Amino acid sequence: MSIEPQTEKSDFPNPHEARFHLIGAGISSLAAAAFLIRDGKIAGRNIAIYGDQPRPGGSLDQAGSVETGYVARGSRVLEPHYVCTFDLFSTIPSLDGSRSVTQEIFACNEALKTNAHARIVRGGEKVESPAFGLSEEHRLAIIDIALSPESVLGSSAVRDHFDEAFFSTGFWTLWATTFAFQPWHSAVEMKRYLMRFVHMMPGFSRLQGFMRTPYNQYDTMVRPLARWLDQRGVRYKTGAAVTDIRFERIEDAQRPSALILEKDGAIEEVKLDSNDYTIITLGSMIDSASTGAMDKPAPFEPGRRGAAWRLWEKIAEGRPEFGKPAAFDNRVDQSKWVSFTGTMRDPAFFQLVKSFTGNVPGEGGLITFADSGWLLSITLPQQPHFIGQPYGVEVFWGYGLSVDRPGNFVKKPMAECTGREIMMEVLGHLNAEDKAARVLDNAIVIPRAMPYIMSEFLTRAPGDRPHVMPKGWWNLAFAGQFCELSDDTVFTVEYSVRSAQTAVYSLLQLDKAPPPVYKGHHNPVVLYKAFMSLTS
Repeated sequence: MSIEPQTEKSDFPNPHEARFHLIGAGISSLAAAAFLIRDGKIAGRNIAIYGDQPRPGGSLDQAGSVETGYVARGSRVLEPHYVCTFDLFSTIPSLDGSRSVTQEIFACNEALKTNAHARIVRGGEKVESPAFGLSEEHRLAIIDIALSPESVLGSSAVRDHFDEAFFSTGFWTLWATTFAFQPWHSAVEMKRYLMRFVHMMPGFSRLQGFMRTPYNQYDTMVRPLARWLDQRGVRYKTGAAVTDIRFERIEDAQRPSALILEKDGAIEEVKLDSNDYTIITLGSMIDSASTGAMDKPAPFEPGRRGAAWRLWEKIAEGRPEFGKPAAFDNRVDQSKWVSFTGTMRDPAFFQLVKSFTGNVPGEGGLITFADSGWLLSITLPQQPHFIGQPYGVEVFWGYGLSVDRPGNFVKKPMAECTGREIMMEVLGHLNAEDKAARVLDNAIVIPRAMPYIMSEFLTRAPGDRPHVMPKGWWNLAFAGQFCELSDDTVFTVEYSVRSAQTAVYSLLQLDKAPPPVYKGHHNPVVLYKAFMSLTS
């Protein structure tokens, strides 16, 4: 099945002449470059990736060292039916070259399957198999959201469909902290998640079926992909912010005619002709992220917008087919969180958590402290988490969803807390305050404030997110978390990769389409098992 081009065009791009400009250096652009080369037979030297950061990776970027402390922005949920992602990485060799990245990920998860014994902690005690605790009314409301057309749900929020008691249930605690949902987030997106992950419901309270990568997602996915592209001549323009795009009308359509770049304070114009194609990653989850330290909180800077948001706002002005960025970048109080990364140079903390949970690192997934005023969660991944991480050093990650509320043990909002204070709160919930001195003396805990991290979940109306192929345009496509794709769910690597694959196949008018979104709800056995799990 082919994807229809956005506008009929007579001059189909010659793979040897077409040039592609990929704006944004996250996984969407990296994936688009790979699909251009692999499926479109475009020469790597004809592809340029523009990013305002020092290196590619976007929200999957991770960094640091044992001396300064490792930093992870976060980790996206993976599951076996990410058909676009695993298709892409099936042709990308792992860093050691022994197999593909897809094979490496599946082998890792076959060797150690996720099975959380302490997914929820209440009152300092683990809840091994937390019950959903849903009333009949709640179950009917969930089914109603799942079955309602998106046009009916409209721009409503999750909280518009449930009573207050629902948000105190075990189901909501698990749902909110697994997927990072808030009551004010989009009911349409909750519907999509219910459909997309319906097959995961029977094992949801233990995170069974969810997957992880052998190392952090930057080392496991971004680095091999970036190396593969580099070997094929793809050009990276790092530290280069695209601040504007000029357009021109040709016949009954429009196309980009120039990119305006800012690099090191200098302005550069890149002129585009009919052989130049542009794929723009819209918006940014990690825009304006700020970093704290062990004794310094991460400052929130909600008034500062980075290059991705500014560009989208600029090109969308007067062009409704480009969407409405203000629907996503203008409600920081509804899209922010604080995450943190702990670099532990002493085994005491990991031994404590292993003993408390009964899980080895990499097996348990998220541990959520349900009593926490911050709605605090941590995860201990398989070690080493970073390539090159020294033996005897362990790294974990965590985040809070209610960052403006005081903690239970540190009586301050999480947003105002240092890494040391966040670690003290974690130890308090583990009933381990007596171990604070040893743990804190050998830890570097780095908080990160992220104003826009959940912006893709905000309530939206039709037209707020543009289509991958805007109508009436030539040589232009959108990708990333803020364009419109049917059925699939944002805040996932799969959404970014699927949008990139759709953009490439459409621009090149290839006689193929991305594999369809997995729809477990079409299987009556899956539906029956999911419904029965809601009664737990």
